[in-house]
Amino acid sequence: MADMRRLALYAHTIRHMKPRQIAGRVGMRIIRPSPDISAAPAVRELHAGAWREPARLAPSMTGPVRFRFLNEIRDLDEIGWDDPQTPLLWRYNLHYFDDLVAQNAKSRTFWHVPLILRWIAQNPPGQGTGWDPYPTSLRIVNWIMWALEGNELPAEAIHSLAVQTRWLMRRLEWHLLGNHLFANAKALVFAGLFFAGDEAERWLQKGLSIFAREIPEQILPDGGHFELSPMYHAIILKDMFDLINILNCVPAGQRNVMAPLRAAAESRLPGMLGWLSVMTHPDGEIAFFNDAAFGIAPRPEEIHAYGKRLGIAADLKGDVQGIIHLRDSGYIRINSGPVCLFLDVGRVGPDYIPGHAHADTLSFELSFSGQRVIVNSGISQYGDGPRRLYQRSTAAHNTVEIDDENSSEVWDSFRVARRARPVDLSIVETGDEVLVSCAHDGYQRLVGQVTHRRLWRFAGRSLEIVDRIEGETRKAVVRFHFHPTVRPVLKEKAGRLEMPGGEKMEWRIEGGDCALMKSEYYPEFGISVSTHCLVIAPVSSHSRFMLSW
Repeated sequence: MADMRRLALYAHTIRHMKPRQIAGRVGMRIIRPSPDISAAPAVRELHAGAWREPARLAPSMTGPVRFRFLNEIRDLDEIGWDDPQTPLLWRYNLHYFDDLVAQNAKSRTFWHVPLILRWIAQNPPGQGTGWDPYPTSLRIVNWIMWALEGNELPAEAIHSLAVQTRWLMRRLEWHLLGNHLFANAKALVFAGLFFAGDEAERWLQKGLSIFAREIPEQILPDGGHFELSPMYHAIILKDMFDLINILNCVPAGQRNVMAPLRAAAESRLPGMLGWLSVMTHPDGEIAFFNDAAFGIAPRPEEIHAYGKRLGIAADLKGDVQGIIHLRDSGYIRINSGPVCLFLDVGRVGPDYIPGHAHADTLSFELSFSGQRVIVNSGISQYGDGPRRLYQRSTAAHNTVEIDDENSSEVWDSFRVARRARPVDLSIVETGDEVLVSCAHDGYQRLVGQVTHRRLWRFAGRSLEIVDRIEGETRKAVVRFHFHPTVRPVLKEKAGRLEMPGGEKMEWRIEGGDCALMKSEYYPEFGISVSTHCLVIAPVSSHSRFMLSW
């Protein structure tokens, strides 16, 4: 039975994939090109003075050969570049070279040059994790950005950049598409502009052709990135700014060929900045929907400051107060007084690439007086195992779980089989009251053909959440996960939430039994924080949660 279930999961996953993805997977496995180590093309004359300071991450180098990634510190002399005992994502970060353009990077230049030369000497072309397409793409960009910031790349590094770009041209991630292919194209454009000549022109044209297709595909009309993760949205937004930044360095006479890319980026960047503003909590950090955590993308304020340096500001389509419906992404923000509410009433992501999706349909997050109160659980890892599966599960989000099943069939580390689709969305605003109702069909696959319906009623100084379960169920569970700094107090079917600053919210439930359970919050990779979760068992397929302040 387990084998049959796994086969069914594969079937429901593969049927959504594009033929190009399937062909790409086959090609990645059976075709292994030989590296081209011929001489590098000439370096193009760019106006480095036009380069503007990019958005920066925190430093990752704590010493000449010591690195902190994903909140774990390791020594390169001890583990080398490709230690199989070191998690793959940590090794990927080691090969990105993000520290070259991190905060205060200039003060670590004397570490960077030896590190670049060591990487070249110890990572033969085409061999090891560092030559996977994604780390290769990020490394190409980071080395070139480091040079544009006034540093001199050694001759060995210039040659290696050409070898890496040739390798990437033959290893584009058509099997993954999405943000990975976006990163590949960015690297080709950067290399195509850094070098001159016919070969560099081929790299440039390949990158431009990918962007011509992928920017309209990946950037939704409401400004959101189509994988529907605020974290990946911030990464892609920073990528777009980096493209504008290097295009500004190209001599005026050579800019015509880049005009379509510039126009495509500049027409979408204000909306992308506005989307980021909408999906940012009052504490200045992103909301946790789908794969999202702090510390992977630059902070929103860093990205907005980068936009200002490039002369691009957010298009908010109105103030972030009141109701904002990101129709294409499926998110709603309601902001009134001290309360900020984020609702997920959208699909889990693009059908053919839901690898960063969570089973979080009809979940929500809530801030009060700038403090996160009700939160989705976040993520702390990408590896295989029960923790990753839990973090993607319905149980890790503020929504309803039926019969111990996920609303969307998240499985393995990055796969989704059958997925929930929202239906019957309604938004009604009357006076000081806002009513949002929505349902989803993710549990229709169960024997009882269950539909979950949720109503949020926001009025004055109260929020009411009503959950209805239609169909036959063995078990229904409603969960509300509290931020670790919030102290929940339970007394029978009522209680209060106490904030660190002394603020309080009162709550009570109707139509269900409840208990406070221990839970975990994952704000960053490698970090788990103990917290509490209110668990409600609806009576007669109905429960009501009321919060007041």
